[in-house]
Amino acid sequence: MIKALIIEDEEKSRSSLLNNIKKYCPNVNVVAEAVDVKSGISKILKYKPDLVFLDVQMPDGTGFDLLEKLPEINFKIIFVSAYDQFAIKAFKFSAIDYLLKPVDPDDLVIAVKKTTEIVESKTLNEKLKVLLDNKNSFEKIALPAFDGVIFVKIKDIIRCESDRNYSMFYLKNKEKILVTRTLKEYDEMLSSMNFYRAHHSHLINLAYVKKYVKGEGGSVIMEDGTEVEVSRRRKEGLMSILLN
Repeated sequence: MIKALIIEDEEKSRSSLLNNIKKYCPNVNVVAEAVDVKSGISKILKYKPDLVFLDVQMPDGTGFDLLEKLPEINFKIIFVSAYDQFAIKAFKFSAIDYLLKPVDPDDLVIAVKKTTEIVESKTLNEKLKVLLDNKNSFEKIALPAFDGVIFVKIKDIIRCESDRNYSMFYLKNKEKILVTRTLKEYDEMLSSMNFYRAHHSHLINLAYVKKYVKGEGGSVIMEDGTEVEVSRRRKEGLMSILLN
């Protein structure tokens, strides 16, 4: 049986989550509840849970604040959040599990299953470090590869290329990483960080564009020597960025 703790300031959300856990996650036993950062820390130290459902925004701080105040983190975490674009982006970058309010039972079951699978504590701590480092600005991203999670600096990514349901990342040090997510997901994550979807199969870091080659759509030469095709419908958007 998994020993769990809910840290959530809204009584209605807390009660709903508890009922869903009881109904859909019979292997999870909620041993205590807390309503803010202070009581959350106290309950964690007292009950030593295996899993914590952690709200992002609370009256006396955030879930991030709570984690930073703990002497050690030796439990799994599922964040529970109202829709906050920055917070959701932080979770995606760190590969930490999260649920949106109101919590969907199917999402709850999937998150519990994923989170409670055996994960090396080193990997969990690395994920949390990326999450906390990124809570003010995004510098690193967690890339789920076939043999684990790889953590890289965003500024070191030259480009990404679609490989069916996977994505190949090409880094500054010439390393290649095959990631078990689609290019569309990384387009959504990185498009506001100087990356551009030049083609349905290519996402490029504009900082590494060396030359534009004219053509119907044309192409760009990246600093690693790669030539990336630009689709005709994305050419105008790319040129407006490069020339401004």
